[in-house]
Amino acid sequence: MNARQVLWSVSAAAALASFGASAQIVVGQTAGFSGVVAAGVKETTDGARLYLDSVNEQGGVNGQKIELVSLDDKFEPKLAAENARKLITEHKVITLFLTRGTPHTQAIVPLLAEYKVPLVAPSTGAMVLHQPVNPMIFNVRATYQREAERAIRHLSLIGLERIAILQVDDTFGADAVQGAQKGFEAVGKQPLLLEKFDRAKPDYSVAAPKIAKADAQAVLFIGSGAAVADGAKALRDAGSRAQIVTLSNNASGGFIKQLGDNARGTIVTQVFPYERSLSAPIVKEAVDLMRAKGGAEVSPAMMEGFAAAKVLVEGLRRAGANPTREKLVTALNGIRKLDIGGMEVSFSPGDHTGLDYADLSIIGQDGKFRR
Repeated sequence: MNARQVLWSVSAAAALASFGASAQIVVGQTAGFSGVVAAGVKETTDGARLYLDSVNEQGGVNGQKIELVSLDDKFEPKLAAENARKLITEHKVITLFLTRGTPHTQAIVPLLAEYKVPLVAPSTGAMVLHQPVNPMIFNVRATYQREAERAIRHLSLIGLERIAILQVDDTFGADAVQGAQKGFEAVGKQPLLLEKFDRAKPDYSVAAPKIAKADAQAVLFIGSGAAVADGAKALRDAGSRAQIVTLSNNASGGFIKQLGDNARGTIVTQVFPYERSLSAPIVKEAVDLMRAKGGAEVSPAMMEGFAAAKVLVEGLRRAGANPTREKLVTALNGIRKLDIGGMEVSFSPGDHTGLDYADLSIIGQDGKFRR
């Protein structure tokens, strides 16, 4: 064999290898990798990639590796919809995955019906994504309403009477407030105040002094990352020493850093087991994989992404060697009592909630979530 033949042989082998490598399952994600939720989005996606990487290292699903294509929508609903369309029509994704935000996911919903593409594990607990059941949306976390109700019940249980609500003025805020109202009704109370702020341009110059003057003992703060951190500072600057409580969309290490000196004592609801408890099989699995990569620990946001990826992979496995969007929807609807590590996930055509776990954590002196 001469030099030219050797060169052609190597090139042909490389081309064939490249062709084989392209036989992938493409999954699409649009989320705010920049903007106010960037810290949480990064951690959630890191958790998903932690599991997907481990699956790919073992040969993928039914011989095919999973490629996660993530696009930044800057936490803007309009851009989220544009990104979703691009992922569906240009990248030909089999499913959308881990979208972030309630109005953002709502902006994508029409595309799910138009292209018959499923959405697995939206990173939002909006009730509108649970009821009525959307045949294309498969949730892998509890609702915000359940979290908010649990938080109000807890505050009442520990003797706090004057509880204010400070909510972002969008569909996410309105949805979570419904859960809070259920909590108030359950304990026979009413919110001390209910104040709203603009999602795009949060301004607490009126609300913070008002809450401080009313001597609120606690504030259920419904908003995203940086907005809640800025609001917490405004409350403290106004003289309020109220217990601050927020929801699991802020359950990230990045959020703790954003809070800075106001982190300690803040209560954050959680929708997955304690990320530092290795007695929970799903946590131990995630921590073992993280340590194998040289990391030390995982965050609650990472656990959400990790669990989401486990459900996605199981759906893809059940969809067979030549998965399609339709086959994936059928496969997910067939999941019954899937053990993802001490937690059971079930779907059916009439129930796409998946999990209903809700708990509370508090940020300790060491800057970590504690249960």
